[in-house]
Amino acid sequence: MTATAPPVARTAPADPASRRATIVALTVVAGTVMIPLDVTVVAVALARLSQETGAALPVIQWVSTGYTLALAAVIPAAAWAMGRYGARTVFLGALLLFTVGSVLVACSWDAGSMIAFRVVQGMGGGFVMPAAMTLALHAAPVTERGRVMALLGLPVLVGPVLGPPLGGWVLDNLSWRWLFLINLPIGLVALWLARRNLPTVARADAARLDRRGLVLLAPAMVLLVMGASLAEESLVRAAVVVPVVASLALLALFVRHALRTPTPLLQVGLLSRRLTGGGALVLVLFAGAYFSTLLLVPLYFQVARGESASTAGLLMVPQAVLAGLSIQVAGRLVDRVAPLRVVATGISMAVLGYAGFALLLDATTSYWVLVPFLMLGTTGAGASMLPTMTLATRHLDHDEIPSGTTMINVLNQLATSVTTALVAVLLAAGLTSRLPALDGGVGGLQALTPDARDAAAPAIADAVRAALALPVGMMAAALVVAMLVLWRADRVREPAGR
Repeated sequence: MTATAPPVARTAPADPASRRATIVALTVVAGTVMIPLDVTVVAVALARLSQETGAALPVIQWVSTGYTLALAAVIPAAAWAMGRYGARTVFLGALLLFTVGSVLVACSWDAGSMIAFRVVQGMGGGFVMPAAMTLALHAAPVTERGRVMALLGLPVLVGPVLGPPLGGWVLDNLSWRWLFLINLPIGLVALWLARRNLPTVARADAARLDRRGLVLLAPAMVLLVMGASLAEESLVRAAVVVPVVASLALLALFVRHALRTPTPLLQVGLLSRRLTGGGALVLVLFAGAYFSTLLLVPLYFQVARGESASTAGLLMVPQAVLAGLSIQVAGRLVDRVAPLRVVATGISMAVLGYAGFALLLDATTSYWVLVPFLMLGTTGAGASMLPTMTLATRHLDHDEIPSGTTMINVLNQLATSVTTALVAVLLAAGLTSRLPALDGGVGGLQALTPDARDAAAPAIADAVRAALALPVGMMAAALVVAMLVLWRADRVREPAGR
C-alpha cells in the first residue's frame, strides 16, 4: 500500500490541450457556482420567507423541497439530453433556465408562485452539473483529469459552506429577493463565457430516449427524495415508508431493465468496473456523510450556542478556505502518486476531524478547540471526494462520460438525501429523549425563548453529538472500501469501452 505509482507522463503546462482544459473547467465553474450556493442560502432564509409570505413554515419548506424534487426528477435524463443535443447545448439551456427561474422567484407574489418558480430553477439546476462534468472531462487529457476535476469541485464543496454566511448577510442588509436576484448577473456572465469558451462535444450515435428507463428512474428519484424529506422525526410513518419502498422497487426494476436493453438511459454496467463502481461506492458513503454534517454543525452553533446565522456562517469560513486549497493540492497529486495515498489520507483526516469535533463539543466548548477539528475535517473532505470522482471517471471512453457523470450525480443526490434524513431522525430522537417537553422536534428548537434555549443547550449539544455518530461511521466505512478498492489503483487499466 506504500508503493508509489510509476511516473505518469504529464502534459506540459504550456501545452494547448492543457490550457484548453483549464479554460473549459473555469468556464463551467462560473456557471455551476450558483447551484450549491442556492441550496444553502435558501435554507437559511426559510423562516424569513415564511414571515414575508404569511405562509406556515411547513408550507414554505416546499420552497426548498420542490427545488430538490425537480432537481432529482431531471438528473436521470441528463445523459440522454447530452447525447441528443450535445453537452454544450444542454449546459447553456440549463444555465439559462436556472437564471430565468431565479428572476421569477425574486418576482414571486405569494408562497404558491414562489414554490412553482423554484421548481423551474430545479429543472435547470439538475442538468447543470452532469453537463459541466462531461464538458470538463472531454476537454481534459487523461493525465490532467485530476487537476481539472479539482477546479470543477470548488463550488461543490466550498459553496455549501459559504452559503449560510452569504444568506445571513443578505437577509440582514437587503431584501430576501436579492437571494435570487444575485443569480442574474452571475448567470449572464456565465452564459457569455460559456458561449465563448465551451467547445462542441460530439453527440452519441444512439440518440433514442429510453422511455421505459426514464419512467422507472425519474419517479424513483423523486419518491426517495420525497420520503427522505418527510422523515423529520420518524422513519416508520406511512408518508415515509410508502414512497421509499416504492422508490427502491422502481430502482431495482430500472437496474434490471438497464442491464438488458442495448441503449439504456444510463449505462449501469459501468459500475461493474473496479474503479468506477468502487469509486462510486466510496463517494456514496463519504458524500452522504459529509453533506449531512452541514445540517448538524450550523444547527449546533445557532441553537446550542445561540449564534446568529451570519456568525455561524463566519465560523465555517476557515473550513471553506482549507477545503478549496486541499481540493487543488489533492487533484494534482492524484495524477502523480498512488491514488490510495491521496484518498485514504483525505478520508482519515475527515474521520479524525469530525470525530474529534463530536467528542469534544458541549454547550461551552471553546471555538478555538472546535473549529480546528472542523478545519481538519473539511480539509480531508477536499482531499478525498474529488480525487475519488476522478478515479471513477478516468478510464471512461468519451461516449461513456455522459452516463458516468450522470450516474455519479444521481448517486450523490440519493446518498445526500437519505443520509441527511437519517441524521435528522437521529437528532430528533436524541432531542425527544433528552428534552421530553420539547414540542415539534428539531423545528421546535426555533421556537425556544433565549432563556429556554440556554437551559436546553447541554441536551441539544448531546443530541448533536449522538447524531454525528452516523456520518463519522460512514466516513470510516468509506475508508475501508477505499483501502479495498483503490489498492494499486495506479496499476489498474480499464480500457475504454470494456
